[in-house]
Amino acid sequence: MNRSFAMLAVGLLSTVCAAADPKLRAGAFAMDVTPTKFPISANGGMSDRLATKANDPLHARCLVLDDGTTKLAIVVVDSCMLPRELIDEAKKLASEKTGIPTANMLVSATHTHSAPTSTGVFQSEPDVEYVRFLTGKIAEGIVAAHGRLQPAEAGWGAVAEPSQLFNRRWMMKPGTILKDPFGGTTDRVKMNPGHQNANLVEQSGSVDPDVSILSLRTPRGKPIALLANYSLHYVGDLPALSADYFGVFAERIATKLVKPDQSPMFVGILSNGTSGDVNNVDFKNAAVKTQPGEKCRNVAEVVAAAAKKANDAAKFRSDVSLAAAEREIELKVRKPSANEIDRANEMLGRVVGNRVLTAPEEVYARETILIAKYPDTVKLKLQAFRIGELGIVAIPCETFTEIGLEIKAKSPLKQTFTIELANGYNGYLPTPAQHELGGYETWRARSSYLEVKASEVITKVVLELLTKVGK
Repeated sequence: MNRSFAMLAVGLLSTVCAAADPKLRAGAFAMDVTPTKFPISANGGMSDRLATKANDPLHARCLVLDDGTTKLAIVVVDSCMLPRELIDEAKKLASEKTGIPTANMLVSATHTHSAPTSTGVFQSEPDVEYVRFLTGKIAEGIVAAHGRLQPAEAGWGAVAEPSQLFNRRWMMKPGTILKDPFGGTTDRVKMNPGHQNANLVEQSGSVDPDVSILSLRTPRGKPIALLANYSLHYVGDLPALSADYFGVFAERIATKLVKPDQSPMFVGILSNGTSGDVNNVDFKNAAVKTQPGEKCRNVAEVVAAAAKKANDAAKFRSDVSLAAAEREIELKVRKPSANEIDRANEMLGRVVGNRVLTAPEEVYARETILIAKYPDTVKLKLQAFRIGELGIVAIPCETFTEIGLEIKAKSPLKQTFTIELANGYNGYLPTPAQHELGGYETWRARSSYLEVKASEVITKVVLELLTKVGK
C-alpha cells in the first residue's frame, strides 16, 4: 500500500468513525406562561379558587437534546395537571417548526396547586382562553430551546435527600376512620390525618429519597441546563398563582451553578417524580409555624443543594447517544353502578341553586355523575427516553412512590427516574394493595378512576420501553 493511499484510507476511516460517534448538542429555554388576564380559575382543591394576580412567574421550562441522529424534547410546566389534548396539540405545533417527532417529546406538569386550571377536576373547570394560550407557549418554548442548540456535554447522577419527604397516607387504629364520601366504611388509611393524631399506627407506604439530575454544559464547562427530579408533592405556602417550590428551585440551582461572568441563559428545571402519596408534612410531630413562602424556600434550597452535589460528582461526556420509545395502552375506567348514580343524583337534587358544593359527599356525587359519562376505557401514553446510560420514564398519573421505586430497581439502565403527570392526566395511580387500603387517593373521581390493576400494567409496559431504548 503506498503512503498516499494509506493516508486516504485513514482519513476515510476517521470520517466514518466521526459520523458514528454521537456528538451531543443541547438547548434550553424558560418560556413564561403566566396568564395575562385576571381573575382566573386555579385548581388543586375541592372547590374552585379565583386568582387575582401572580405571586411569581409561571414557566414552561424546555430542554432539547440532539446527538446528530435523534432529537429529544423535555418540557416541565408550572401547572397542576395538563390534559393530553393540550399536550398533543403543543407537540404537533412544535414538531412542525423543529422536525422533532412528537413521540420524542415529553411534556409534564410540576403539580403546583397554584396554577390556572387546565384540566377539569372537582369544582374547577378549564379556562378555555388560558388553555389556548398555554398550548401555544409550550410549543414556542420548545422551538426556542431548539434554536439554542449548541455543542454540549451531559452528566447525570443522584443524591439521597430524604429530609423533606413524608408518606401522607397513614394506617389508623380500627374504628377511627369515618365514612368515605360514598357512605362506605372500609377505609383503613387516612390521608393527612393531622399532627400527632392519637390514632396513627404507621405510614402505609415509603418515600423515594433521590434527587436525580441530568446536567448539560458546554465543552468549556459553562452550564446550559439542569433537569432535576424529586418525588415530592407541591408545598403550597405561596399565595395566589405560584410555581411553588419548583420555581424557587430553578432560581436557587442557577445561583449555585452559574458564575457571575457566565451566560444568564442557564435554565434550571425541577420535575415531579413519583409523589402521589408523599408530601412535606411530618404528622408524627407537632406542626411548625412558618411564614408564607418559607417552606417553599427551605425545601427548594435543600433540593438544590443535593442537585448541586450530584452535579459536582457527575462525569460529563459529549459522546452521548439518545433514544426514545412510546406506547399507547388502553385501561378500564372504574365506572359507578346504577345505584351509585341514583344516590349521587338524589344528593345533588337537594342542592339549592348553583351554590358551591362544600360537603365531600356532594363534591363526590358531582364527580360520580361526571365519571358515569366517561367511556368504559381510556387510552394512556407511556414513554421512555435514554440519554447515555440514564433512563427517563413518563407516566400520565400522580404515581405512588413504591411504583417509582420498583421501576428504578428493575430498570435495565444504570440510572432511571420517572416523571409523573407527563403527556396527559389520568388521575392517581395507587398499587392494587393501596387500593385495598382505601383513602382519598383511591376514591373514584376524575382525580382517581383507572382500574385497580392499572399500576401493574403500566409498570410492565414502561420496563419494556426501557429495555427497548436500552438496546
